[in-house]
Amino acid sequence: MRRRRFAFLFALCCVIAGPAHAQDPFAEFQLTGVFDQGGYAIGQARPGDRLTVGERALRLTTDGRFLIGFHRDESSPFRFSLMRDGATTDYALPLKAREYAIQRIDGLPPKQVTPPAEVLARIRSEAEAAWIARDRDSALTDFEGRFDWPLQGDPGVITGVYGSQRILNGEPRQPHYGVDIAAPTGTPVLAPAGGVVSFIHEDMYFSGGTLMIDHGHGLASTFLHMETIEVALGDAVARGQRIGTLGASGRATGPHLDWRVNWFQSRLDPMHFASPE
Repeated sequence: MRRRRFAFLFALCCVIAGPAHAQDPFAEFQLTGVFDQGGYAIGQARPGDRLTVGERALRLTTDGRFLIGFHRDESSPFRFSLMRDGATTDYALPLKAREYAIQRIDGLPPKQVTPPAEVLARIRSEAEAAWIARDRDSALTDFEGRFDWPLQGDPGVITGVYGSQRILNGEPRQPHYGVDIAAPTGTPVLAPAGGVVSFIHEDMYFSGGTLMIDHGHGLASTFLHMETIEVALGDAVARGQRIGTLGASGRATGPHLDWRVNWFQSRLDPMHFASPE
């Protein structure tokens, strides 16, 4: 199962600061990827170029390739800058907006909507640890390779999709940033792509057994509600390698895998990288 990619070649309407050039070196720029909210793009620059998204300087491979990702609610156009030979070019990349499923549930007991006060410190601590892990920026290049569906054998049943959101007793909850795949407890979970294990927590309050694999340049996969985790922090893993088993740990109503993909703190749609078909 190969991730879907679309070539996108666009003429730049750019503002260049610095010395004038007789021939604009930024006249064309090619990106390959999925250009919508939750999508991503892999680009090609020249070695020695500097690219930035906001305050973040992007990592480039030795031959100038780079990755950018688009959050669930990313505004369009997506803006980034390229600095080359003393000149700066600002890019405005149009993105397709998406509509997400919204579910409203009223009349729930308060304890089912808001966690008890005694666990709030734990939740904040766990969220901070996961945030730090997502901000990892390694030189790994597994993000460029093939991604596969993360379940072995039966692909399971998709019970939750990226971007959906619940409003409980009138209070909006965090959107769902992954894809939920229901399957029996103990179903083997496989690494969808190669990388390095960058985060492990045996029992997070919300997500239970949680594992993260760094694919390089800010891209990582996270696996929630694991029954068992069979790798260690810092392990190198190969695409298709067994990394644990699916379960119902944490706040889960039944056995399933919640597979998420992020580019730093931007949450991407896993279905842009692989599908069960």
